[in-house]
Amino acid sequence: MDPHHHGIESDMSNSLPPEVEEGNIEYKLKLVNPTESRLEHLITQMKWRLEEGEGEAIYEIGVEDNGLLAGLTKPDLDKSMETLQTMALRLGASTSILRERTIEAEGGDNPRHALEILVRKVPEDQQFIDLRLAVLGNVDAGKSTLLGVLTQGELDNGRGRARLNLFRHLHEIQSGRTSSISHEILGFNGKGEIINYSESRTVEEICENSTKLITLIDLAGHHKYLKTTIFGLTGYAPDFAMLVVSANTGLAGTTKEHLGFTLALKVPVFVVVTKIDKCRRFVLERTVSQLEKILKSPGCKKVPLRIKSEDDAITAATNFDSDRITPIFTVSSVTGKHLDLLTKFLNVLPPMKNVKEREKLKQHHTEYQIDCLFSVPGVGTVVGGTIHRGSIKEGEALQLGPLEDGSFTKVHVKSVYRNRLPCRLIQAGQTATVALNNVKREDLRKGMVLLSPEVQPSVCYQFQADVFLLFHTNQITTGFETTLYVGSVCQICRIEKIYQKDSIRTSEKAQVLFKFIKQPEHITVGSRLLFRQGVTKGMGEVIKIYSILDDNSNTSSDETENGMFMDAQNS
Repeated sequence: MDPHHHGIESDMSNSLPPEVEEGNIEYKLKLVNPTESRLEHLITQMKWRLEEGEGEAIYEIGVEDNGLLAGLTKPDLDKSMETLQTMALRLGASTSILRERTIEAEGGDNPRHALEILVRKVPEDQQFIDLRLAVLGNVDAGKSTLLGVLTQGELDNGRGRARLNLFRHLHEIQSGRTSSISHEILGFNGKGEIINYSESRTVEEICENSTKLITLIDLAGHHKYLKTTIFGLTGYAPDFAMLVVSANTGLAGTTKEHLGFTLALKVPVFVVVTKIDKCRRFVLERTVSQLEKILKSPGCKKVPLRIKSEDDAITAATNFDSDRITPIFTVSSVTGKHLDLLTKFLNVLPPMKNVKEREKLKQHHTEYQIDCLFSVPGVGTVVGGTIHRGSIKEGEALQLGPLEDGSFTKVHVKSVYRNRLPCRLIQAGQTATVALNNVKREDLRKGMVLLSPEVQPSVCYQFQADVFLLFHTNQITTGFETTLYVGSVCQICRIEKIYQKDSIRTSEKAQVLFKFIKQPEHITVGSRLLFRQGVTKGMGEVIKIYSILDDNSNTSSDETENGMFMDAQNS
């Protein structure tokens, strides 16, 4: 067993880490018969913890502020629970017990108890708490089957019946392989129970009955569709990634690449080993050990944590935002073994951005990235994407672009939909579809943005980036052309200049000047990027943007370097 894992187990038996002022976890020794003014104070405190956790808070009852598990007698525990439910009721929140711990008394008489409770309240400006989860893994790892089982509530028959609901194209059903990106939703109600399609519910009903909704983005596993997978990770901006590995084939094919992409884009990842019903125990052990070895390697620097009990699942979910822990689940979509641990984990998973960051983004001018396009009869042109900053409401005037010449055009928002339900307003961090007035479908493409009218767009042909070359057979020099992904932009770029060196080899860092070949794009400083061409792969970050005004004079790279540049953050 992993030494770190053992450490977490033994720690938890006697104490927890000391309570933190910020965050959504609150320790309470007991809540027995509080006075009215004390109750008001406790309710205000609960409201603050819920805001910190974007609608979710975890209460540890029977625990002192320093983290010591003191425990309570049964009558005190029942009264404390009653008080907690009163507090939650006053705020319109629901409570569900995650786990109960028994602390043995030294004399062996009257054991004491501690409780861990999840309090959930949907924020006022939302219908439900919403998280996006990208599902990655090699072809035939069992991704679509696992999602089929989670969202349909029906186990697989061992021949792929569960996944048929997820396929979008005829060739996918015939070959059993996903080539497109399909979206499914998994809902949880206030008690932590799954709300899915099992009772022939529609999407609308799932959204209505859920307090927490996880959008599962099933990305293609086959090498042939790697471009689709990278676009899913950069364009859809998922909160988390689930890497699915088949127990009998281990880390085959694109698995390592997918893990590499999540690390490059800083998307927190957990691993699910599937098909454990199809292989012997020593094969499963070999696959999990192989995974642990890779996760601990200098390139990943993660702490693998095997999930064997409900306790492990809750611990992993509450500590998942620490950036280091990588939970590993072993499940079977046919027998259903350990699927309950995975759903428990998903139910407790906290949002990654804290309140202050989200509030800050909501105050910004609007920036909405387009990653899919539709023509809907009777509605007209509809765009799908993620709103990264600001907010969008019905009837609002925005600017759309960049067009082929780099200019922007004025558009009006006709209607806004989230998870196929109309809503008046969307805010930073949410995904939604927006119907636009007087725009032709053929004038649109992926990678365009909708911006507030007062924003000066940061449109460029050329930009400077810090890059790290993950792999190349020899070396990259000036003039190298590659497909570049940044947000929902995907275009061929040429390296115009490499600063302070002649070439870049595998595992080297460099500063380069990229140039879009086809048309200018809107990108911002600080955006993470990936580039690939054949077996060549690299990642990096945008550090400078050369305004299109400088490019129009067709300056050479050297002149541009000394010329004016535009920092997108000040735009």
